[in-house]
Amino acid sequence: MENLSVKEINDKVADLLDVIDGFAEILELENEALEKYDTETVGKLYEQKIKAVSAYRSLSAFFIKNQDTLQMAGMELKKELKEASHDLDELLKDNELLLKTRMETSKNVMNTIINIAKVTNKSNATSYGAHGNYSPLDNNKNALAINRTL
Repeated sequence: MENLSVKEINDKVADLLDVIDGFAEILELENEALEKYDTETVGKLYEQKIKAVSAYRSLSAFFIKNQDTLQMAGMELKKELKEASHDLDELLKDNELLLKTRMETSKNVMNTIINIAKVTNKSNATSYGAHGNYSPLDNNKNALAINRTL
């Protein structure tokens, strides 16, 4: 355990609160963008989110490693930290649900497009038959390329 003064511990708690506030702000923006299917904004927030997660993990790891130090923090700061952590947890749950929903929706849309393309290709395509003759009826083995990054 590190030997820190009460002031240093309070400063660390204040730093964690600042990180939580910044992380929560990013999550609120991302959740709003996900609700609006605004993938451009979600992409722009990615780097900020990574930095916020890294800072949050770092400070959280300090307090997990030095749990006794948190007992020395001021009561008001501990109360504020508890409330901020609860709010962040709720935002993270919402974010996880929104991300899962959007990914599943994207997957379903892509599968629908692929299936429509397969059906359309099969019904409209012609090819050479088994004996090398042109055969509009033998179209079961036509090639179909799908770009899954759409």
